[in-house]
Amino acid sequence: MSKDAKSCGSCGTCGCGGKGLTTLKEGAWSQNPLAIQVLGICSALAVTSKLENSLVMGAALIFVCVGSNFFVSILRNNIPHRIRMIVEVAIIATFVILFDQILKAFYWDMSKQLGPYVALIITNCIVMGRAEAFALQNPPMLSIIDGFANGLGYAGILAAIAIFRELTGFGTIMGYEILAKDWYTPNQIMSSAPGAFFTLGIVIAIFNAIKGPDAMEGK
Repeated sequence: MSKDAKSCGSCGTCGCGGKGLTTLKEGAWSQNPLAIQVLGICSALAVTSKLENSLVMGAALIFVCVGSNFFVSILRNNIPHRIRMIVEVAIIATFVILFDQILKAFYWDMSKQLGPYVALIITNCIVMGRAEAFALQNPPMLSIIDGFANGLGYAGILAAIAIFRELTGFGTIMGYEILAKDWYTPNQIMSSAPGAFFTLGIVIAIFNAIKGPDAMEGK
């Protein structure tokens, strides 16, 4: 059994070729799309004033990443090379529209709060990047794991930023008061765009400090 197969805990029969655990760790941690590769930062700055918003946005990216990776991988041997990006965008757009419609049907208030940002996942370089760089070269099961890992890594950083911003900017977490207003004055900077920018920088710095000096190399 190869080293990769051992790390996956399987002999490759799952369709991952023994690379499942490695792929999961890379997407969620060592090659985190937001903290290491600094991709998809627009939504990290736009929707992280409240934790609830960030969790929904993270769920949207996981859903789209997993679904688009799966279908791109299934069709990878049948997609003409010259139109592959058009096909990828069409698949991604289908899953974005599906999630957006589900959100509007079952969580209308959140749909209004997120506004166009769910639809903009179509142009999110994380989703397109995983479809182009990974799903086109790997089997469906491994592509699903990659999509989930990268979506989870993105959602985790988004949640960390949102917890800090909501707590300091509003004194609440998920709408529940944590810092009483009779002694804590909400920090208005943290509830605005500059606060998102500063917090993102702090989170990236902390992440890289924990990860170590080889973070950018993905070791």
